[in-house]
Amino acid sequence: MSAPPESPSGRNHGSGTQSGDHGSDELRIPSDAELAEMSTDDLVRLGNRIDDIEVVSGRPRFPVPGTRAEKRAERQVAGWFILAAIMGLAFIVFFIAWPHDWVAPGEPGSVEYVLYTPIIGVTLGIAVLATGMGVIAYSKKLLPEDLTIQQRHDGRSNELERRTAAARLVQAGEQSGLGRRKLIVRSLGAAGGVLGVGVAVAAFGGLVKNPWKEGDESPLLVTEWRSDNGERVYVRKFDGNPEDVVLVRAGDLEPGSMETVFPFKESDRNNPEKLAETVRSADSPVMLIRLRSNVSVIKRAGQEDFNYGSLFAYSKICSHMGCPTSLYEDQTMRILCPCHQSQFQANEYARPVFGPAARPLAQLPIAVDDQGYLYARSDFIEPVGPGFWERRP
Repeated sequence: MSAPPESPSGRNHGSGTQSGDHGSDELRIPSDAELAEMSTDDLVRLGNRIDDIEVVSGRPRFPVPGTRAEKRAERQVAGWFILAAIMGLAFIVFFIAWPHDWVAPGEPGSVEYVLYTPIIGVTLGIAVLATGMGVIAYSKKLLPEDLTIQQRHDGRSNELERRTAAARLVQAGEQSGLGRRKLIVRSLGAAGGVLGVGVAVAAFGGLVKNPWKEGDESPLLVTEWRSDNGERVYVRKFDGNPEDVVLVRAGDLEPGSMETVFPFKESDRNNPEKLAETVRSADSPVMLIRLRSNVSVIKRAGQEDFNYGSLFAYSKICSHMGCPTSLYEDQTMRILCPCHQSQFQANEYARPVFGPAARPLAQLPIAVDDQGYLYARSDFIEPVGPGFWERRP
């Protein structure tokens, strides 16, 4: 092909030189027809002149293709990508198959549970690291060694400059020899594919199980406060020992105070495992708050009788991201979530008044039995915690 046109024009892009390709004369912009006839090398030379790029030096890593040194470098690069693929596959397997349900320390299976997070973290970390190391190794061991100098210009590139820049990318790809390095291409494809699947598994793995499989009894719709066969569910304090059962009376709380309570069924009294499971269940904690007697209260429609006098019971699970709303400020009567600073007004059905939370905390209907002990009249009438797909109000 012929060299790029070099006759004068009204546009001057600089006077840099490139290994005898052009002198200091002004550059004539070729027509579309001339551009279409130019080879990749011609477009690269033209692009270098347009962008004021001077190629100081340039040579391939391996002037003679197929040498032992080149093959060794290819195997080293491919080794990183193969390691990334193996670790990515291991991450997927461990993420899905490794035991991840909580087990108390010292109980059978507790070691496997403790190792779950470190294992998936290490395997995914090594996969990402190996992919990055493979890319770095490829650039250092196989890409041509070029030294160029370019003058920087402001503004958006025009069509001619974009086309010549694309030609340089094509030329770089051809010079890299990636097309003939099948081992690297295949190992890179395996690493990228497995990592892509791994990211998808991490993002959507929790959606594999059908949350509505059990209908109205699905885990997202019921909590431990639900009554089984009409058995009464009492309000229980927790002193750190799952086997201790301390029920709560209406007069146990001082005005303006708050207590975290949990559900208790008499049928579970002699079942230590069930007592511990109830306490550590994510949707069990409830904030039992006693408002002061001179406080005005606004109740939510349909939940006017959920409180017992000045006692109100709200789910401790924040409706924003599921953090525990562990703080209560008596002067303002606000429940605070320490994670993202959402605030809920306790005397106004725990509606959100500040922060990212958009829905009130779920309220538990409570009452008192003949002996003065608090119990739940029913389960929550709405799901607790943050929103989820297809949530039923």
